Amino acid sequence: MAKRPASPDNTPNIEELFNMAVEAAKQGQRKGARVMFRQILEKDKRNVRAMMYMAKLAATDQERIAWLEKMLEVKPGYEPAEAMLSKLRLDKAASRNRRMFRLGIGAYVVAVVLVAALIMIAAASLTL
Repeated sequence: MAKRPASPDNTPNIEELFNMAVEAAKQGQRKGARVMFRQILEKDKRNVRAMMYMAKLAATDQERIAWLEKMLEVKPGYEPAEAMLSKLRLDKAASRNRRMFRLGIGAYVVAVVLVAALIMIAAASLTL
């Protein structure tokens, strides 16, 4: 595959910029990679590869979900995006369920302690 030359003002073309962004991401330079992927998306708003990296480099799950949904608007049925989105939603539901379970256990323990305390108070008042 022949490399296309950079533009006359020496800025890299989209493919070169994409490769530089991927390399930056691999080296842990998340901020720099995100800047380059955004530049790609400014030039090509339908670049699914750049969107996928933006989803992978997202700072929050909410941002990740937004990128994946945007990707699916551009390319409906895109399996990698659907799989990531499904896993994210499943993980969020599991996390919410764990929190609710812990809260339920905590409430149960508090209720048992309160009942035990009430029984002890009632028993103590009977012996007086």
